[in-house]
Amino acid sequence: MDDHRKELLKHLPKIDDVLLVLEKQGLFERTAKEIVKEVGRAVVGDLREHILSGKEDLTEWRMPLIEQVADRVRGRAKLLHQPRLRRVVNATGIILHTNLGRSPLCPQAVAAIVEVSRGYSNLEFDLQQGRRGLRYDHVQGILCTLTGAEDALVVNNNAAAVLLVLNTLAAGREAIVSRGELIEIGGEFRIPEVMEKSGARLREVGATNRTHLKDYEKAISGETGLILKVHTSNYKIVGFTEEIALPALVALGKKHGVPVMDDLGSGCLIDLNRYGLEREPTVADTLLTGVDVVTFSGDKLLGGPQAGIILGKREILRKIKNNPLNRALRIDKLTLAALEATLIQYLNPETALSEIRTLRALVAPASAMAQMARRLLGGLRRLNLAGFTFSLQKGVSLAGGGSLPTQEIPTALISVRSASLPVNKIEERLRQLDVPIIARIVDDALLLDLRTIAEEEFALIKKGFQTFRES
Repeated sequence: MDDHRKELLKHLPKIDDVLLVLEKQGLFERTAKEIVKEVGRAVVGDLREHILSGKEDLTEWRMPLIEQVADRVRGRAKLLHQPRLRRVVNATGIILHTNLGRSPLCPQAVAAIVEVSRGYSNLEFDLQQGRRGLRYDHVQGILCTLTGAEDALVVNNNAAAVLLVLNTLAAGREAIVSRGELIEIGGEFRIPEVMEKSGARLREVGATNRTHLKDYEKAISGETGLILKVHTSNYKIVGFTEEIALPALVALGKKHGVPVMDDLGSGCLIDLNRYGLEREPTVADTLLTGVDVVTFSGDKLLGGPQAGIILGKREILRKIKNNPLNRALRIDKLTLAALEATLIQYLNPETALSEIRTLRALVAPASAMAQMARRLLGGLRRLNLAGFTFSLQKGVSLAGGGSLPTQEIPTALISVRSASLPVNKIEERLRQLDVPIIARIVDDALLLDLRTIAEEEFALIKKGFQTFRES
């Protein structure tokens, strides 16, 4: 270490001196002194690291004044009061955007969360019997009514649901699955890896593009614990392909006394084909095949909170519920409240299509998107932003979230260009607002997709663009 760096280290500001400046500025009225002290140590630690790193020539570099260091500490302390998890406006056109929280909750689900969280609840208390109950009972009945399942269980996400079922039915044994269904889900989690953690041994059959019933039958032995079918909800194989329909696998399982599981992934309670979308198997139709157990997500096509829903035969579900791993994967009261409120909307499919934002976004006609776009376009143009051009154009939205992978949904877009600002700077500024607006860039234009924007968010978008006038 050279002498200059050693000298700089000697002049690192003392934490007590920084705290004295901040105390005079009244910072401790909002943030406790001990917290500010920790922030101060981090700031001084950064200065020390900068000196020791040797990454640059520090000959002309000078130690910041004590007041400047105090400013840095105050800025970091201020950030501690700002939630990192925040609401954003999704203008990307990806309806189930995994990075943006997938499905927004319906108003009834939000109200249920507030009501249950503001005090105590009957989470595990049977109000009729006056004794301890089961948290699963709150949604078990409505799930069975809506789908025709004999029994139901809900855990914290679908990967957990798959893990729990495999561990219950096939730990230490083989689970047979087609090579063409060994999918990777969000966050680089792959079905074979989930199976390995469950204790089940993977038994691959068939080829990537073609699997025959005889492939499954040849693989069945005394070591077989489960036949697993995975719905490829996040991609499609086209061309010279063949896969075995679920009813044939169910019949094969019954013949050999082997349970059959279908991981639906997205899980849909309404036939979307009626609304011009590609065919997605409904949960009820899947259960009608006689399959032993079905798993799917709560925050995808269902339009509810993150959850893993397990439906199926009563005896199978009894074993799954009794698995000690179930406790580690169970959902909390807020998720239960939101899920129950969401499921209630499905008692009338038209209500679900109206109240659940994910479904509404999926089935709304392009003409409705165009009408919304014209209203927002007028508001943006009335801002009279110098150098900005707003125009209307057609485009397509995507379902996202590992659902309807090949479906392009016609939509209306607002194209934003500026004569003075590069489009990436516009995108960055919108992304750094108090309520960030997340959009996409195509052909040197910022695009706002109306299919993922709610009408009540127009004011936020206009307020966001208003900041370009103020800067």
